[in-house]
Amino acid sequence: MKKATQLIHAGRGKKWTGSAVNPPVVRASTIVFDTMDELKHATAKRGERVPYYGRRGTATHFALQEAICELEGSAGCALYPCGAAAINAALLSVLKQGDHLLMVDTAYEPTRAICDKLLAGLGIETTYYDPLLGAEIASLIRPNTTAIFLESPGSLTMEIQDIPAIAAVAKDRGICLLLDNTWGTPLLLDAYGLGVDICIQSATKYIIGHSDAMLGIATANSRYWPQLREHSYLMGYCASADDAYLASRGLRTLKIRLEQHQTNALKVAHWLAQQEWVETVRHPALPDNPGHPLFLRDFSGSNGLFSFVLKQGDAKTMQAFIEGMAHFKMGFSWGGFESLIMPNLSIQKLRTASQWPYAGPLLRLHIGLEDPDDLIADLAAAYQRMQSLL
Repeated sequence: MKKATQLIHAGRGKKWTGSAVNPPVVRASTIVFDTMDELKHATAKRGERVPYYGRRGTATHFALQEAICELEGSAGCALYPCGAAAINAALLSVLKQGDHLLMVDTAYEPTRAICDKLLAGLGIETTYYDPLLGAEIASLIRPNTTAIFLESPGSLTMEIQDIPAIAAVAKDRGICLLLDNTWGTPLLLDAYGLGVDICIQSATKYIIGHSDAMLGIATANSRYWPQLREHSYLMGYCASADDAYLASRGLRTLKIRLEQHQTNALKVAHWLAQQEWVETVRHPALPDNPGHPLFLRDFSGSNGLFSFVLKQGDAKTMQAFIEGMAHFKMGFSWGGFESLIMPNLSIQKLRTASQWPYAGPLLRLHIGLEDPDDLIADLAAAYQRMQSLL
């Protein structure tokens, strides 16, 4: 079955939807049982999408979990209140005191904070590694290395990692390989086909797609699913049935939304690459992006998120650039229908194992579903405001 067809039908079995098209929103804490046999059955099957207690999920959650597993080819899916919670739970499900973690240097900033503040306090050591290291990551492995964490493309700077090469190293040594696949989604990157053990997504982004709910997802292969499931439950993680419903609904249009985001973003990225005031454009689909050949090999397409670097600028000129936008709004997150812009004056402060080669400020864009010509005009006007201060 093609992905476009899977997106329409996954998680829509009659056991979840009844006679409706979509699964209903089932909100529950207590699940009641009529007989001891029913209680015993629910207890024995509580990790297998059987109603047991609200924190384990309802039919609304089970429908989404089934859909994600079908799309990814994973053994199981856990839901969380946000993407950061999914990252935290996944890491804590495989790490313990005295373990060593290899974390990609270009990780999402809250992921670094989890490592530096939470994991360090639990006696878990983190070593950051260059995202372009590939199979050479073997040189950083210690006897107590338990997990390797990937994020490809890298947050803000968009480096593409050699996932199969790192997966081969991890598998050979029995190390768990985790991937934040929020950018790729199940449509653009086949995480399990490339050797990943645990795949994480912020469903807040493209899966929900409308900037109106927060949800995290972590899935695992058959080896790691039992411990991910039980550790997440013991830590008290659960998600709202309403948010799970919005994620299921968002799945149905994910493919066509991603295709339009990709089309719009590439038009804006190519325009930016031609501007004399732009130092570089970091978009995985552009030939000069770090790891571009790996992108062509492993990804089936791109989306609306990328960055570009200005040749010059400071806090004052960045303020002039960003304030006064007609279409781009300044705000955290991405993946919705709207276009967003976020500035970063110093990437190097977020890096410890790799060197950022540019001195100018970086701007991260999420290209939404507006007409890209209007977005280009917005960026051109922003540069004119900035230029008046140079």
